Amino acid sequence: MTTELTAPDLAELQRRAADRAAARAGGADKLRGHIVCDGLVRIFKTDGVEVVALQGLDLVIDQGELVAIVGASGSGKSTLLNILSGLDVPTAGIARVADYDLLTMSARRRLRYRRHTVGFVWQQTGRNLLPYLTALENVELPMRLAGGRSRTIRARARELLDLAGVGYAADRRPGQLSGGEQQRCAVAVAVANDPEVLFADEPTGELDEATADEVFRTLRTINAELGVTIVVVTHDHAVAAQVSRTIAIRDGRTASEVRRTARVTGDGRTELVSEEYAVLDRTGRLQLPATFVEALSLRDRVRLNLEPDHVEVRPAAGSRESGDAR
Repeated sequence: MTTELTAPDLAELQRRAADRAAARAGGADKLRGHIVCDGLVRIFKTDGVEVVALQGLDLVIDQGELVAIVGASGSGKSTLLNILSGLDVPTAGIARVADYDLLTMSARRRLRYRRHTVGFVWQQTGRNLLPYLTALENVELPMRLAGGRSRTIRARARELLDLAGVGYAADRRPGQLSGGEQQRCAVAVAVANDPEVLFADEPTGELDEATADEVFRTLRTINAELGVTIVVVTHDHAVAAQVSRTIAIRDGRTASEVRRTARVTGDGRTELVSEEYAVLDRTGRLQLPATFVEALSLRDRVRLNLEPDHVEVRPAAGSRESGDAR
């Protein structure tokens, strides 16, 4: 699938984000594995009943990436977000963000992690902003709580609101802002203390399509200009065109990825080329996309055939025989 881009296109924003991220990390050779999950397990126990929300999830996100994690309700994406943001502790496995081990860090270190290393944007706009403060004061508040210098706080708050595209609303309270304006202000609040990672939980879930595009435009700008790693969790697959990488979670595991790279056509136009990948875990298991399974009526068992450069997956005998999945 290809999509023609307009300036500044996604490819240019990706390049700028990578440059900023490399500067933050101290060199391009230090960018790998900003967020790492390996065999991540989370089990909830309620009234003697165990619910396995994450079943050995594997995930690697590089510094400076803008990634969307998608999945149906109950897939485990919200549990993953809570763990990565420091709000929950996994049962087993490895979960690391920057230099923090999220399984073993102390309560004091976890508090510091949540204050300085990560930022968070909630779906409900009312959770992101204090209603009795102006947009400018909301952005200033995290910096004041962190002991920032008064002379620089206001200037940075205005700069962040401008970067989010809502500088004109600096003196308005949340009740005077639209839902989209509130979420863009919330993004500015979330990056006020210059976090390494920004997590957003369904940030466009209560917005119409046009307004959601504006919020994603703000996230792309923040990613490109500040080099912040951004992870957006959503059930909306329409975000696919907004980010360079979309990771699908199903049944508590990473199931597939879509990656988008820029390609220059013969006539000089820039196209975004999308490729879908299945995620192969350490035991060799993978989940085929549901659309592939339905298209070929795959059930129970499938036939495998190893070719020199690919593996064929075909319906078993007695099933529909047309086509294959490679």
